[in-house]
Amino acid sequence: MRATYNRYDLNFKKPSGTSRGILKTKETWFINVISDEGMGIGECGILRGLSIDDRTDYEDQLKYTCANIDKGLEFLLTENVEFPSIQIGLEMAFMSLTSKSPFVLFPSEFTEGTDAIPINGLIWMGTKTFMKQQIREKIEAGFKCIKMKIGAIDFETELGLLKSIRENFSKSDIELRVDANGAFKPSEAMDKLKRLSELQLHSIEQPIRQGQYESMAKLCETTPLPIALDEELIGVFSLTEKKELLQAINPQYIILKPSFIGGFRGSDDWIALAEEQSIGWWITSALESNVGLNAIAQYTYLKQNDIPQGLGTGSLFTNNFDSPLQVKNGTLRYDTNNEWKFNL
Repeated sequence: MRATYNRYDLNFKKPSGTSRGILKTKETWFINVISDEGMGIGECGILRGLSIDDRTDYEDQLKYTCANIDKGLEFLLTENVEFPSIQIGLEMAFMSLTSKSPFVLFPSEFTEGTDAIPINGLIWMGTKTFMKQQIREKIEAGFKCIKMKIGAIDFETELGLLKSIRENFSKSDIELRVDANGAFKPSEAMDKLKRLSELQLHSIEQPIRQGQYESMAKLCETTPLPIALDEELIGVFSLTEKKELLQAINPQYIILKPSFIGGFRGSDDWIALAEEQSIGWWITSALESNVGLNAIAQYTYLKQNDIPQGLGTGSLFTNNFDSPLQVKNGTLRYDTNNEWKFNL
């Protein structure tokens, strides 16, 4: 058995705004595992500036991992505890190697094309006009759940955009989620949560920056609007640390990005701990190519969580790989009539 790795840069169709700046390209890496049985493909979905494994020795770790591929998955997962994006790439590659099809890792009604996953429509930060345009497009495309990133432009403007949706669509028509990406200061967060709650939102992701456990716990205890932890889960490696974090903060929801939190096994740990505490959860992609999105979507479907998931990012790039994945009427589907075109 041997393995190789290579880098691939995804180009956004439109520069995408977050509270941390404008994204024009997205770096990703692929691991290819080769044996007498064939070849397995895995994507290491790192996001510079956010992933815990955004380190100068990232490529060195990929090189080490490929050089030791014959030591097996269990050994390599342990060796990559601090590199969650490499962990999920390895999980994908080893499953891909032994699957009947290299891109069907978790067979189900989803991969057979007979069932779909409800997803949210993502509204990127930008000017009021641009955000309003995105909202209109998502509603026209049949989305019943819209997630809007906030925190980059004036809060009053963002509030106005949300109000304009509610003036035309009730809570039963459109579910609204917002993602602050830690943009609020602890001193102002509660006031903003109260104002947002008047618009009957589903939840807010990461209102304040991660690592402020005491402030976040207080917010979660008294909030008028359900809070979902996102970045807060990044860099928490051991099962004990995960349990302590959830017990300390006790959020209403957690959001799982498998590429950031130890792949599928890491996600399994978080889900089990959350359910022990009656904490809700959903799964979100992290700007992977269709290769990584495909694996995460297949994994997500098996969890049978019926609330909208965050898996609608495949159409953001000009140079993504053609795949059976299709967004239709607010759902992600696997169209078995479409073939994979994976060329590097």
